[in-house]
Amino acid sequence: MSEPVISKTIDEFLSDLENIRRYSDNTISAYRKDLTQFIDFLNERNIDSIYQISEKIVRQYLINLNKSELSKSSISRKLSSLRSYFDFIVENFENSTNPAKKISNPKHKRKLPSIINLDSYDEIIKLLSEDDDVFRRNLNTAIFELLYGSSLRVSELCSIKMNDIDITNKTIKVLGKGSKFRIVPLGNKSIQLIERYIHSRNQLNCTNFLVDQTGNSLDRWYVYRVVKKYLSKVTDIEKKSPHVLRHSSATEMLNRGADLMAVKEILGHENLSTTQIYTHVSVEKLKKSYKSAHPKS
Repeated sequence: MSEPVISKTIDEFLSDLENIRRYSDNTISAYRKDLTQFIDFLNERNIDSIYQISEKIVRQYLINLNKSELSKSSISRKLSSLRSYFDFIVENFENSTNPAKKISNPKHKRKLPSIINLDSYDEIIKLLSEDDDVFRRNLNTAIFELLYGSSLRVSELCSIKMNDIDITNKTIKVLGKGSKFRIVPLGNKSIQLIERYIHSRNQLNCTNFLVDQTGNSLDRWYVYRVVKKYLSKVTDIEKKSPHVLRHSSATEMLNRGADLMAVKEILGHENLSTTQIYTHVSVEKLKKSYKSAHPKS
């Protein structure tokens, strides 16, 4: 049996992610980037077969990443990519092992997500209402309302079809990570703003929800630009991405007493531990309020 070439097995692994597991384009792109970097490391050492890769080689790679001053969270992600790749190798090639299986992720303190408060969000909606272009105003307002009001990921927002929105039952069907659908409730305010946008695009015969005035579908880069533009007007936080609105929405729900499991389902998290990070944000906010207002602080 000829020894499988690493670059070819990685192509097969990425194809499996795309066609069998139905991972999103963004996730596949991240895997490709991580594994390409690993190949570069192996090429420098003239390693081109999966059977040449040992636990020692993987540890040397992680040491190399650490020397490059990469963050511990990024190293953890790259190690997870390697584990998944080698799991695929074990399943599909005889006499193969997972050399990354016993290697623990580097310990790191999880960074709390950046958020904005409700007043800042309301200020953004006010600024959007001042746009003289009616179609753009309604489009951008709908974008913000779904990212914040429904706690959507930008990839989920861009994949929405017109028939995914159920105005009567006040719900939206969302295609999340791992090609899993979930039903997310829509509030009355969200319904009003979405209906306003739908009315603006009624003459456009297209299935995608997010479109420009000519009916062309909008991608995540449009959403990134709009979100960054308006977040810059109301906050000085360093990160100004659509995910800030998702973080802010989850934190606000928990601040107002929402059940943690309910928030988990709305967000589409696989594990409760992912949702629990927002409880820490709420506690930090409580601490700041205590320190600034309590006479005994």
